[in-house]
Amino acid sequence: MTERATLGVRAGQRRTEFHEHSEALFLTSSFVFDTAEQAAARFTGGEEGFVYSRFTNPTVAMLQDRLAALEGAEACVATASGMSAILATVMSFLKAGDHIVCSSAVFGATVQLLNNYFGRFGVATSFVSPTRVEEWRRAARPSTKLFFVETPSNPLTEVSDIPGLAAVAKQAGALLAVDNVFCTPVLQRPLELGADLVIHSATKHLDGQGRVLGGAVLGSTKLVMEHVFPFLRTAGPSLSPFNAWVILKGLETLELRMQAHSVAALELARWLEGHRAVARVFYPGLESHPQRALARRQQKAGGAVLSFELKGGREAAWRVIDSTRLISITANLGDVKTTITHPATTTHGRISPEARAAAGITDGLVRIAVGLEALSDIKADLERGLS
Repeated sequence: MTERATLGVRAGQRRTEFHEHSEALFLTSSFVFDTAEQAAARFTGGEEGFVYSRFTNPTVAMLQDRLAALEGAEACVATASGMSAILATVMSFLKAGDHIVCSSAVFGATVQLLNNYFGRFGVATSFVSPTRVEEWRRAARPSTKLFFVETPSNPLTEVSDIPGLAAVAKQAGALLAVDNVFCTPVLQRPLELGADLVIHSATKHLDGQGRVLGGAVLGSTKLVMEHVFPFLRTAGPSLSPFNAWVILKGLETLELRMQAHSVAALELARWLEGHRAVARVFYPGLESHPQRALARRQQKAGGAVLSFELKGGREAAWRVIDSTRLISITANLGDVKTTITHPATTTHGRISPEARAAAGITDGLVRIAVGLEALSDIKADLERGLS
């Protein structure tokens, strides 16, 4: 165990006058002031304190402080979901006429958000390879304000060179935002590698048990509190105190879970790689992974997510998925329960066939997020369809 295990359990805790041991849950929409003068000071920012739970709440603040400590960030703003964290980031730093360079290997909803929604308001996006830094350099324009990347990517676990992209972004005068959902701060800390912002879907590993939605944006005080926080205060994509409390409980076991997920996923990936029905396995911990050396520099382990391509295309993929009795057929990941999905028809089903092909998401591809069940049971469940 490392010092991050301690941070996950202890960082950010604020006790009330009742001296509770577990973090308090503040289910209140507003807060009472002693005087009208104090209310005015709180609203203008002249006095620190809680005002309204759309943008200030003690339970949410504890989560923000704890996650910031884990990521090594100066500041954190929690949001209602991972997608609202991406929304808040783009809305906070870009305007009509600006340009984003984005990895082509990102979550399907991210592609939809950037193309279909920000595109209609005059924000252009160029999609480039997650692994070829030179493409990012060529795609940058004078109007480029943001580089956005998931690493490892979903679902092929491609690993992007964070320091390399940070150097290109700096040269272009753009911010680099890294979606750290697959690794969490236990396995990877993008800010230490040169990123300006870190994005989280706390719905995934940070909660860890598939219970609630949440998101976060982390970085320097200047970027997060002067840009992202005002958007949150005004537009209100806020994290509920209850969800924040649940995610706080998840952070307490984050390091233990990520270590266990990684060990099991690597063993499963090696088993699948040797299976006669499998054409290829994608997992950063495998020697066969094209960015294996980079992953070893940036990550402490491979994480929970792997994908594999079956020789029989979609028919074979669906047969494996439909034959499972233990593994959950769901598009979510980051759970203690192992999940399985067919990316081409679920998480990436709304993007064009051309975009899927460019991203390497074939009809025979299956994604698994390895949980904490006995690995022998997971293998037996997959073998039913593989054989």
